[in-house]
Amino acid sequence: MPIYKLTEDIIFPPIDGAEDGIVAVGGDLLPERLVLAYQSGIFPWYSKGEPIIWWSPDPRFVLFPEKLHISRSMKRVLKKRELTVTFNQAFEKVINECKRMLRPGQKGTWITDEMELAYIRLHDMGIAESVEVWKGHDLVGGMYGVRTNKVFSGESMFSKASNASKVALIHFFQKFQQEGGELFDCQVHSDHMISMGAENISREAYQKFLIDD
Repeated sequence: MPIYKLTEDIIFPPIDGAEDGIVAVGGDLLPERLVLAYQSGIFPWYSKGEPIIWWSPDPRFVLFPEKLHISRSMKRVLKKRELTVTFNQAFEKVINECKRMLRPGQKGTWITDEMELAYIRLHDMGIAESVEVWKGHDLVGGMYGVRTNKVFSGESMFSKASNASKVALIHFFQKFQQEGGELFDCQVHSDHMISMGAENISREAYQKFLIDD
């Protein structure tokens, strides 16, 4: 089945025609297109030198806030309060650290310069958000993503100190749930997120959370 190639028009094809999760290729990372993508249950993920690839996998790998698992060891870490957490205070630093972070099994980063600038624009518009974890004055962990109605799409996280990324997630979930958030989209399957309670749901079920009641 041929894959849909985007033009300058800000549209996407129906996601039920996605081939192995790929909805379309090409296009751009303009704010209008990114907003429409997330509202449609689609996100960009590609490597440097490739055309932009737009994804809507089935099933979706997600975490429900009420199912977040906090281990006993993490409860002890939180109780010590050696790390402090802020929100949307250093978005550009967080995405840049995520971009530079070396990850096992990866030769490079999927956060291209183009993507970094695109999400900074979304943050300036109040659409992309960040969580920062500090040890003293040093930024040692964080996460950023995009909020769409009841869903938060976690784009990337980094950790330069033990448990920093988990601390970011736990504090984020506390705030997210208080604000009426219902679903965290993990996007990429990982053992780390499974240990915290992530699971698969159907794409159809996922789409229902994007609908504004």
